[in-house]
Amino acid sequence: MKNSKFETKIEELKYLALREVAKEAWEGTLVENVLDIPKKILPGKTPSMRCCVYKERAILQERVKLAMGGTHSNPNIIEVIDIACDECPIGGYIVTNTCRGCLAQRCKDACPKDAIYFDENHQSHIDKTKCINCGACARACQYSAIINRKRPCENACAVKAIEANENQAARIDHEKCINCGACMSQCPFGAIMDKSFILDAIDYIVKSENNTKFKTYALIAPAIADNFRQASLPQIVTGLKKLGFYDVVEVAKGADLVAYSEATELAEKGFLFSSCCPAFVDYVKKNFPDLAQYISHNLSPMGAIAKVLKEEDEDCKLVFIGPCTAKKMEIHRDDVEGLVDVALTFEELQALFDSKDIELEELDETPINQATYYGRVFARSGGLTEAMKQGLKEINAELELKPETCNGIEACRVAMLKKARNLLQGNFVEGMACTGGCIGGAGTLMKFGSKPANVDNYAKSSTIETITESVKG
Repeated sequence: MKNSKFETKIEELKYLALREVAKEAWEGTLVENVLDIPKKILPGKTPSMRCCVYKERAILQERVKLAMGGTHSNPNIIEVIDIACDECPIGGYIVTNTCRGCLAQRCKDACPKDAIYFDENHQSHIDKTKCINCGACARACQYSAIINRKRPCENACAVKAIEANENQAARIDHEKCINCGACMSQCPFGAIMDKSFILDAIDYIVKSENNTKFKTYALIAPAIADNFRQASLPQIVTGLKKLGFYDVVEVAKGADLVAYSEATELAEKGFLFSSCCPAFVDYVKKNFPDLAQYISHNLSPMGAIAKVLKEEDEDCKLVFIGPCTAKKMEIHRDDVEGLVDVALTFEELQALFDSKDIELEELDETPINQATYYGRVFARSGGLTEAMKQGLKEINAELELKPETCNGIEACRVAMLKKARNLLQGNFVEGMACTGGCIGGAGTLMKFGSKPANVDNYAKSSTIETITESVKG
């Protein structure tokens, strides 16, 4: 089953569910054939991972359900497949075999709940009925013999939105979740998946091909330069048109618009948080509401270019395609609602291409050149900062840029804490929830092998020299 387009079997199983759903949707046979999709994907009777092929198919059926939009009563984009989440040990603090049974017994003295006890060999143990997982014992142990064993999804979630339900399966706290998808990328059993709106995209494409009332555009994020490495960007553009999109627009053009406007806003206010990453914006609003006032009033690059296109043609349909699961939530925000009709990931785009047997590397090239170097490097950490520096230069601002480039949510947290305590030295915070920036997003094809150099090479191919030229041209 292994396919070179994917790094793990989990990603491939998710892709296969998406591809088969898309195939049936193009044919108009999804309703009658939906229950047969798991058997198509796993036709044999020998299980590859689980206890039996029937459980694997049951899990695949849940993947198919999420590929078709998931549970409508669940407001979150990221969902847990309960029946797939049954292999992780219960987390918490445990005593390892490196415990020396020492005389000091600092672990016992440190425990506020008297949860530490000793056996006949003086080895320490933790009474889980008393333990509150405060970690005091682990900090006190001079041998580092006590560790906090967390599930991969818990370790991945920097906002602590993952906990165990009554059946010890993972549960997502929607009030805390920022839909970054980090838990999804790290779950080794594929028990966490994002909802897909691939059917909505297909519906718009089919209707626009059969009805001239509206046109459907593909808005491609600049992180595309680090995905689909088997083909050139002009070949990808050709592939998108073969799918049925009327035209393809670079979201990097929207990044140029944002860089210009955000530089102007920073020059006026003197201090600003970036507004480009929806997971970062959500993080600030949920965890540091007093600091939300500093978030730029500009839309994200996706929203900015969508607004331009909708003003030119209010009937057009816009499908954003990028690396970000949080974008699926962003399009329903009050300030973005109605601008972008569907948000898809690169994983879903690959499924769309393959559902129509489109081999990108065999296609002719359709040129695309609509954005600057600065707009295109938004895809990687530090790119927005470069663009802001250039933007301030082009508007002749007297303000000196003092950036705080936050690469990942933990770095964002540190910056927020500093700002809350008036300790932040910078005047502009580039907040990126994903490590590496957008190229590290949960919806990419290369989750563990992103290469910023691919973004830079793509950016350097632009013939538009200034942000002003891009914005005013």
